[in-house]
Amino acid sequence: MANANVTHVTDADFEKEVMQSAEPVLVDFWAPWCGPCKAIAPVIDELANEYAGRLKVVKVNVDDNPQAPSRFGVRGIPTLLVVRGGQVREQIVGAVPKRHLEKALEQALA
Repeated sequence: MANANVTHVTDADFEKEVMQSAEPVLVDFWAPWCGPCKAIAPVIDELANEYAGRLKVVKVNVDDNPQAPSRFGVRGIPTLLVVRGGQVREQIVGAVPKRHLEKALEQALA
């Protein structure tokens, strides 16, 4: 089910939606065939709802959009980036516990 607080971003709009965003952004690089990506997806949705208004959450399908993940050296998925002011503040690889993500987000929002 689609989450209104999660935006699907492509290579074409990545710069505008993420790097030029006025608010911090959590980027989820994922693919539909990726088991760990599916496992962490509900956590990403929860965070999108909990941080709505303070954080933008975007998903980038690496199969359809190879330029953005290549730009950040993404070698495994899921890879999550916390971007603030056009700078990567945190890079997290793998399906990690929600608390780990919350800690990274709180630091980025501080």
